[in-house]
Amino acid sequence: MPNKESAKKRIRQDAHKRARNRWRKTIIKDGVKTFLDAVAHKDVAAAEEAFKVVQKQFDRISTTSTMHKNKAARSKSRLSRRLKDLKAAG
Repeated sequence: MPNKESAKKRIRQDAHKRARNRWRKTIIKDGVKTFLDAVAHKDVAAAEEAFKVVQKQFDRISTTSTMHKNKAARSKSRLSRRLKDLKAAG
C-alpha cells in the first residue's frame, strides 16, 4: 500500500493507462479477427473492407505508446500479403 500521495496518484494513473491500452489492443484484435474471418471464407470484398478498417486502426494506435510503429507496419504488411494471396487465388 503506498504511503505517499505521489505513489497513490501514480497507481491511479497507471490503472487509467492500462485500461486505455487494453481498450486499444482489443480494437486491433477485433479488427484483425474480422479480417481473418473474411479471408477464411474467401470473401474478397469483405476482406478488403476489413483491411481498410484495420489499417486505419493500426495507423492511429501506432502513434501512441500502446504499440510501436514498426510492429504496426509489420502487422499491416502481413495482413496485406494475406489479402494479396486471396485475390491471386480467386
